[in-house]
Amino acid sequence: MTTVSRRNVLSLGAALGLTGALAPTTAAWSWAPSGSIAGAGTGADPRWVWDDEIDQLMANLIDRGDTARTNKALLSWVNNNDPLPADVPADLRDWLHRKTRLPTWADPALLARSTDVSRRLDTHFFILYGVGGGIMSTVIPREAKSVYWSKGGADMQDRAAKTFAFGYDMAEIGGFTPRGQFLVTANKTRLVHAAVRHLLPQSPHWRAVADETIPISQADILVTFHSTGTFAHMKLKEWGFLKNKDDDRAFLHSWQVALSQLGVRDEYIPASWEDAEEQSRQVLTPILAPTPEGKKLAEELLNMPNSLTFGLSRGLLNEFTRYLLNDDIGDWLGLKRDYVAAALIRTAWPVYMAFRRGTIPFLPVAYYGLDQFIRAFAMAFLNKGKDVRTTPITIPDMNRPSN
Repeated sequence: MTTVSRRNVLSLGAALGLTGALAPTTAAWSWAPSGSIAGAGTGADPRWVWDDEIDQLMANLIDRGDTARTNKALLSWVNNNDPLPADVPADLRDWLHRKTRLPTWADPALLARSTDVSRRLDTHFFILYGVGGGIMSTVIPREAKSVYWSKGGADMQDRAAKTFAFGYDMAEIGGFTPRGQFLVTANKTRLVHAAVRHLLPQSPHWRAVADETIPISQADILVTFHSTGTFAHMKLKEWGFLKNKDDDRAFLHSWQVALSQLGVRDEYIPASWEDAEEQSRQVLTPILAPTPEGKKLAEELLNMPNSLTFGLSRGLLNEFTRYLLNDDIGDWLGLKRDYVAAALIRTAWPVYMAFRRGTIPFLPVAYYGLDQFIRAFAMAFLNKGKDVRTTPITIPDMNRPSN
């Protein structure tokens, strides 16, 4: 296994665009709440903050054997303005009535603009969230261990499809409006998080490798935001997109609302991309490291497109992952080198991005295959090539089955 050194952390910070001083992995929480949408806060370390009310509700629901009944009832709850089914337990129905709504500070105009940004950059987001954020999650130790030992870790294609449902509904035109579906999807995800917080501490496998007693703290959710949203923002800026300040602000606002829907306190939600990058320097970059669980998950994720016979070269996938992230991460995950594929990507990708920006009038015929590859790869990687609606988000009732 590759040693995780201070040099690794610094080089990763540079590669991911997080330059500047990097805190050690044991650093206490020091991000200033003045940089949040609340503008102030208690200063409490989010590593010790969870989601108390829904955590207790879901623990009670699971322990009394209501999981299957609730999942069946919630299947018909899809649109933001759908009434909650009568079969949803009363305590959970009351909570969902209160929580499935936009925060008071949400700006509908910015949210509408954010979905337009997502529509125009859909391919880019597929790649950055799927390959970039998806593979980066496997070198976030707490996330990798929690995913691997939870029920979802036993079927990564299914879990990836459910993750895609979150991003799909967030980007869908009208997704935040009554006719959209994001508020429902986000709150179903919040229920899953609460269920995992109850179930995973009961797993002897997870307890044997975990350095925490309860998973998915508010800090963990922020880390996931930075490995997807903040990472995507930095890459898009690097590639010459999001130059329009209103588009840039709208993209951030969609994530601010998403974090709120996942239960993150306002005092932890960054008010600007500069504040987000500062927070990411503290909570994400220094903790990246390989784990046995993460290596297994990465292998499963990278094998998905090939299993769907899209004719994708594994060498090309390995090198594209290295190109998006970093050779240190590629080495940690044991991704075999393919220097021909590496040269192709480093030559072709800037041209492809120039075409997507509109700075060259047409895509050379030789690059048309790349365009199709990117689209096919994104859909295969994230959703098994199926319609996202075929994989509903459901509350887990167990941990990963014993191997």
